[in-house]
Amino acid sequence: MIRWMTSGESHGRALTAIIEGLPSNLEIDTEEINRYLAMRQSGYGRGARQKIESDTVQILSGVRNRLTLGSPVCLTVENKDYKNWEEYMSPYGADVTARRLTKVRPGHADLSGILKYDQTDARNILERASARETAVRVAAGTVARMFLRALGVEVSGYVRSVADISDEKEYSFEQLKDVKNSELFMPDPVVCERAKRRIDEIKEDKDTAGGIVEIRVKGLKSGFGSCMSYGEKLDGHLAGALMGIQAIKGVEIGLGFEAARRRGSAVHDEIYKENGKFIRKTNRAGGIEGGMSNGEEIVLRAAMKPIPTLMRGLNTVDFSTGEACRAATERSDVCAICACEIVAESTVCFALAQKVQERLGGDNMREIKERYALLP
Repeated sequence: MIRWMTSGESHGRALTAIIEGLPSNLEIDTEEINRYLAMRQSGYGRGARQKIESDTVQILSGVRNRLTLGSPVCLTVENKDYKNWEEYMSPYGADVTARRLTKVRPGHADLSGILKYDQTDARNILERASARETAVRVAAGTVARMFLRALGVEVSGYVRSVADISDEKEYSFEQLKDVKNSELFMPDPVVCERAKRRIDEIKEDKDTAGGIVEIRVKGLKSGFGSCMSYGEKLDGHLAGALMGIQAIKGVEIGLGFEAARRRGSAVHDEIYKENGKFIRKTNRAGGIEGGMSNGEEIVLRAAMKPIPTLMRGLNTVDFSTGEACRAATERSDVCAICACEIVAESTVCFALAQKVQERLGGDNMREIKERYALLP
């Protein structure tokens, strides 16, 4: 099965991902990876750091002449801001008394991490807990996107809401084609402008905003996942992957929580047979039934909480003195919902790629394509 691991700190030298289990002869397009890295840094409400980094990927191993070799692929994204932090972050000797953070932030990993890892400086926690790590996760997820695309599976998405400004309309997969041209990845320009104004208001209050993203998967055949082993359910695998993203506090599939408010007749998708194929005329299940894909579009939504680093700070305690204080501030965003959408897409790509190869096996792309083509 395809596996991955990331490493790196927010202000360390670089972020790294190692992908193990990729088949050979998968074509890798570094320009596409860099496009998704750029989209991760875009969006209305982002902070100053996005102007510093301009992320690009470097492939250190596992690819030759744009094709995977079947060996582990190592990707790295440089932290260009490291030059300003080397004195404090160098693994070879650093001034750990400077840039020390003890005014732990509510909603962040600071306090729990200090206690768990026996630290006295929250910087040793926040540097890894930071969503900066998701840059290299996007790089790895884009490789998985290329794997899925080679089989005819496409992944897209959009921002459904920012704070309390929500777009309740439903969009086809094709209607999302140009949504990334929007400043907030929102299809409706009127709703987008309302959301931008709300971000401006929240920024004026020195506060932060979250939102909801919707991820769609088109072209995945039925039968991925399992109803026999509950640890192998596709919905559990995808939901777990999304919940592993920093700041995600809830995941819905299909109707999600709305299903609990409706009668069964308004929840379950009736089955028909046309031209020898089983079809559903609705997709309230979000493409997954009994823990398995059913051939319809997969529809996922993830709720992102507001960023816990506020410019005005919340009430907290200084870990070193035990005294009440205001939480520390770090350079941050007001709203990073566009970044969240790209990270969520990338994470879904990787989670799906794992399930696809788990079922199909195969050491090279020719074998995998042939096996996928044989599925009903």
